[in-house]
Amino acid sequence: MKKLFFLAVLFTACLGTVSAQGGPGGMTPEQRAERQKQTKAELIVAAKITEAEADKILQIQQDSRAGMRGLRDLSPEDRKKKMDEMKVENQKKYKAIPITDDQVKAVDTYFDEQMKKRMAGNGGGNQ
Repeated sequence: MKKLFFLAVLFTACLGTVSAQGGPGGMTPEQRAERQKQTKAELIVAAKITEAEADKILQIQQDSRAGMRGLRDLSPEDRKKKMDEMKVENQKKYKAIPITDDQVKAVDTYFDEQMKKRMAGNGGGNQ
């Protein structure tokens, strides 16, 4: 009986810790949705694109980020090479939306700036 009680307490403590963290990235689903909405608005202004184009670009970017998760185990040189390849692939996908070369450059610049802000430790700079 004591073991069962101990397991119940342990389980409850773990649940409290997980829910306090707010899920992946430390954000609640509501916070994540708000951040995506803000990112979309910033991207529309930065690249002078439509809402539909922004949706397509954000989907491409999300798919690309999912592929980048596997790069953590690579050496820095291999990781950079693979990221450069993925960036070129994304640019091809952006052009297929279609958006202009200037808009592709603006999109790349926007995401590069966001990456630098994340690397600097301020959570993406959308705050």
